[in-house]
Amino acid sequence: MALYRAFEAGVEVDGEAVLAVVQGMGRFKALAVEILLEHGIPNPAPGHWYPQQAWLDAFRDIAERLGPANLLQIGKMIPLTARWPGGIGDIHEALASIDVAYHLNHRGGEIGNYTYTPLSPRSGRMRCCNPFPCEFDQGILLGLARRHIPLDSALLEIPHGEDGACRKHGAEACDYLLEW
Repeated sequence: MALYRAFEAGVEVDGEAVLAVVQGMGRFKALAVEILLEHGIPNPAPGHWYPQQAWLDAFRDIAERLGPANLLQIGKMIPLTARWPGGIGDIHEALASIDVAYHLNHRGGEIGNYTYTPLSPRSGRMRCCNPFPCEFDQGILLGLARRHIPLDSALLEIPHGEDGACRKHGAEACDYLLEW
């Protein structure tokens, strides 16, 4: 599955998720607003729906103009700006909730999914089958995990799984190993 290509035409994303682009860009917020506008997303607002393809085009533009590290920062904002299910207890429940949140913030067709598998009390694997870049997904995982990680733990990075499969290299999905 191709990066930056919606799985189906007509898929839309809620403005609350789109706002993560603006919030995650720090001192480049004005540029984020400009890039969104260039791709047909003027003044994103909660409760308004925008074409997912336009959002993906903005991601590609941000990566090309400013580098992929900005996509990581945008991803970290998703748990703070997007609609999210309540009642989350521990980190395993938080990571499993990503797919629910993903579906709450998208509508209108096939969007892919996030599949979380706990491996031990202090580890798990996330499979990301969607059109978003790795750095964005890693940002979501970091942002959410840091809010729910046990106090005696540290989670510094989210590496690809052992098989190294990656959408950047034509794989259907990326697998990430999380340990804390």
